[in-house]
Amino acid sequence: MCFALVMSGQGGAWAQPREGFADLNDRLSPAVVNIATAQRVGPRDGLPVFPPGSPLERFNDMLGEGPRMARSLGSGFIIDPEGLVVTNNHVIEDADAVEVVLQDGRVLAAEIIGRDPATDLAVLRVEAGEGLPYVPFGDSDGARVGDWVVAIGNPFGLGGSLTVGVISARGRDIGGQYDDYLQSDVSINRGNSGGPLFNLDGEVIGVNTAIFSPTGASVGISFSVPSAVARPVVDQLISFGETRRGWLGVNVQPVTADMARAMGLSSARGAVVTRIDPDGPAAEAELQPGDVILAIGGRAVADDRRLTRIVAETEPESRVALEVFRRGESLTLNVTIARLQERAAPARPGGQGAPEREPRAPASASVFGLTLAPITDALRRQYRIHPDADGLVVTEVDPDSDASGKVRVGDVLEEIAWTRVEGLEQARELAETARAGGPVLVTLNRQGQYLLQTLRG
Repeated sequence: MCFALVMSGQGGAWAQPREGFADLNDRLSPAVVNIATAQRVGPRDGLPVFPPGSPLERFNDMLGEGPRMARSLGSGFIIDPEGLVVTNNHVIEDADAVEVVLQDGRVLAAEIIGRDPATDLAVLRVEAGEGLPYVPFGDSDGARVGDWVVAIGNPFGLGGSLTVGVISARGRDIGGQYDDYLQSDVSINRGNSGGPLFNLDGEVIGVNTAIFSPTGASVGISFSVPSAVARPVVDQLISFGETRRGWLGVNVQPVTADMARAMGLSSARGAVVTRIDPDGPAAEAELQPGDVILAIGGRAVADDRRLTRIVAETEPESRVALEVFRRGESLTLNVTIARLQERAAPARPGGQGAPEREPRAPASASVFGLTLAPITDALRRQYRIHPDADGLVVTEVDPDSDASGKVRVGDVLEEIAWTRVEGLEQARELAETARAGGPVLVTLNRQGQYLLQTLRG
């Protein structure tokens, strides 16, 4: 493709296609569709009922007593000439009817083949009676910051619209378990959800999913599920109507530079194991808390998010090798990946009411700038301590200590330097012994989530 150098008013320069993006639009837009959904809701859902005698009473009759249809619009794209369509799960979630509107104006009833809330993806099928235009997935792993990208979709229900920009960042995490978003400055608005993000070869490298905006309209920060994440999910939805993710049975967190030094690891990489499910594959493979997983099945683990993705993408019941760093030594463990089952979050003791206050603090000790106390029933209720937590609860954090910002009041200190904490005096002794060697690794239980931290002083 031919490029021209275009100068900005501030003296900057950038490259852009000399002939624009019209050819790409002509080639790709027939495969981009509008998604229309309808949901049957009760007549009064979210609407007021005006009392007799009110000047607005007449509106009660206007609202009617029968069910109403709530409608929404989104985007999608055809990936197979037989009529398979990819969109966002949130576009079609809870819909009673879904229709796909083609570029030529045809409206086709759609069947939901499968959906995955975790990655916000869904696959539909339509019957057109003939081969449909479609677009292929590309390689999002090869996309670089600064590459041109093109979005085609249905913003605000206006119909087919094309917007252009560049990839502005990679690997964005906006709060989901499998987040690895491409960030771009392409103008994405309401109704673009589920539409494709193309590279200049006309391949789909992302599914437009979210925007960062205080107003609800585009401010130039958009997020797309990369094709490297979307494609295996879409393949599973087509094959099984559901996702079948792998499960290792561990809680992990990233390795910080302080942790790497304390562990004797050459650099901050991998995912450190903080807890092991006793009934999971990791326990059977004899993985231990404190192990740093550096690779799985030959794929390098850069951090905890990367490990989560690799495990999820691994076929259940397959046997893979784990490269692990343990107490200064490298070793290889073999593990059989199980299938992930959805689990409900554990109930919190004490319900949702106001926590009880402890009238008088029990005996305590100060370690690493933390005031620690044995766990009592009252403290368990006050801090909503997880039922599985066992150790000493943090009741105060010295704001001038190294622990400030790392440890919270209500955290439970379970281990110091990989040794279980069973009492106040033992905690003091462990801290005194361990701090002579520099930063000390401690294990915390934060409402059921296990965290490792390095503490000084």
